[in-house]
Amino acid sequence: MGSLPFIHISLTASKPKSYEYPKDLKTLGDHLRKRRLDLKLLQKEVGQRTGGSVSDVWNWENNRVTPAVKFIPAIIAFLRYNPMPEPMALPERLVWFRQGRGWTQKVFAKVLGVDQTTLAGWERGERTPTGRFRTLVVSALAPKGI
Repeated sequence: MGSLPFIHISLTASKPKSYEYPKDLKTLGDHLRKRRLDLKLLQKEVGQRTGGSVSDVWNWENNRVTPAVKFIPAIIAFLRYNPMPEPMALPERLVWFRQGRGWTQKVFAKVLGVDQTTLAGWERGERTPTGRFRTLVVSALAPKGI
């Protein structure tokens, strides 16, 4: 009596994403959660990398709170990109630029050599920088060369 041939079949399939995995990346919290799950990290580990606590990361991921400005540079570094699109209008660009560096208005105003209330007015769109201040602002916001 002969032996029957055996066929070895191996089936593979991708493991479905966790229910926690964000379907759409609409908020900073969605981007954080996606990156954390992709890297298989705990919220504690993300907190260590961004300077926040476990509860900070939980609140960010669940869109309970927006991260304080001081955390934004570390979050951008963790994500490896800035999830907040650069706005076109000058007031919003000033805020985007400042927050991306983790600067308060006081710090950015000092960098520009203007009063904090002047910068606040620019950011709210109440005033527009002119003359040498316009040149300073444009220079600060310009993408740096390669």
